[in-house]
Amino acid sequence: MLQLGRYNTLTITRFTDHGAYVDGGEAGEILLPKSYVRPEMRPGDSLSLFVYLDQQERLVATTERPLAQVGDFAFLQVAWVNEYGAFLHWGVMKDLFVPFREQRRTMQIGESYIVHIYIDEETGRLAATAKIEPFLRPASSHAYHRGQEVDILVWKRTEHGLKVIVDNAHSGLIYNEFIYGVEPRTGQRLRATVIDVRPDGRLDISLQRLGKGRFRDFAEDLLEALRAAGGFLPFTDKSAAEVIAERFAVSKKTFKRAVGTLYKERIITLSDDGIHLV
Repeated sequence: MLQLGRYNTLTITRFTDHGAYVDGGEAGEILLPKSYVRPEMRPGDSLSLFVYLDQQERLVATTERPLAQVGDFAFLQVAWVNEYGAFLHWGVMKDLFVPFREQRRTMQIGESYIVHIYIDEETGRLAATAKIEPFLRPASSHAYHRGQEVDILVWKRTEHGLKVIVDNAHSGLIYNEFIYGVEPRTGQRLRATVIDVRPDGRLDISLQRLGKGRFRDFAEDLLEALRAAGGFLPFTDKSAAEVIAERFAVSKKTFKRAVGTLYKERIITLSDDGIHLV
């Protein structure tokens, strides 16, 4: 079945002066405009195409790769606004509409916002909303466990930490005490680790791996930093936790454990002024 606002595998049926037509099943033939037709394309070829609605609200296919699909959360920039709402750049020719009623605050040209992409049930058109909470599902404790790696999209700052969207589906929080060094920005996509699944289905998240894995990961990062610095770094046990966090984006505990690992392996030596690469 054809999926509007998503990638579809479609077969070329014929060519015209306007481009190529592909078989849309019950939706009928769909135009792939001439600007997206490549010389090597032939009738019968199956292509992965993104299907959306053109300016006349007709189905159209494209080889362009949008920044997000229907069902996705994304960080998109406002291209222009009119009396009906805002329009977002999302990687295809026709911009994505956000009605005023779906904006938390009036969107401004050039600014970017976290939105959810959906199909409006009343009009059948593609749209986006900044009111994303209803689209976030509770996470199951059967699907997630402590230490599991996940993909996150940084959403917004709160008093307690950074709200994030986990695996394009769930609400998560990185508490302030788990944020070291430069704070991730809204819209950043990162790999992170699950700390816990709360009873309400929200996830507690860490930007670092948990357990011994995080010490080994940082030990390798520290070794690379030493090499890049010519074999010496001016950090010791007495270095302030804030200084370590600013330079390496890890806690002092993680730093000390990684230093201990490299020292035991005789890869580094320690002195009053810092760390030396052997």
